[in-house]
Amino acid sequence: MSGESEHPTDADEHAGETEELDEETRARRDAALRHVRRLGDPVLRAKALPVERFDAELREEARRMGELMHDALGVGLAATQVGILHRLLVYATSAEEPVTVLVNPELGWVSEEREAAEEGCLSIPGVHVEVERPARVRVTARDVHGGELEIEAEGLEARVIQHEIDHLDGVLILDRISREARRDAMRALREAREGRSDERALDPTPA
Repeated sequence: MSGESEHPTDADEHAGETEELDEETRARRDAALRHVRRLGDPVLRAKALPVERFDAELREEARRMGELMHDALGVGLAATQVGILHRLLVYATSAEEPVTVLVNPELGWVSEEREAAEEGCLSIPGVHVEVERPARVRVTARDVHGGELEIEAEGLEARVIQHEIDHLDGVLILDRISREARRDAMRALREAREGRSDERALDPTPA
């Protein structure tokens, strides 16, 4: 998909450029990522339950998720990624856009046309893989007050929505690629983890 490989879904939008982040932004990002569940956590394989109560607690949950997503430099976040089994997701395809909150989202229609683009995931740091998805979608959902929503999306927005709904169903990007690509992705993940271990060995500051 033209241009989208530069904006991996649900991931650090500055992938490969974290060295250039200023100290405050890096610290905020690292703090946010500590709240995100990582590959291997069983909650990422759980299927989220429909939200039944549209109350102040739900609105606070959505607000907090939006903050975490922005601080982590992500473009989307699903409730399961922060250990909450609610069918709730947030996204913003650029830092300038307001956060969109979808409660109980359902894909009502997807286009026959499919496009491939690179995706990353806050729950699988250091891994970016090419995933093929429908190019356009129509999704129905509720807002945090229980009002009905219908969104027709294409391009990056459609990809982000599909990525986050996958999370709510316990599906990860690793499930949507070939076995060979998955092996390469796991190798990249191991290397990323080893790199973080080396950094901790050099820096006595607690993680």
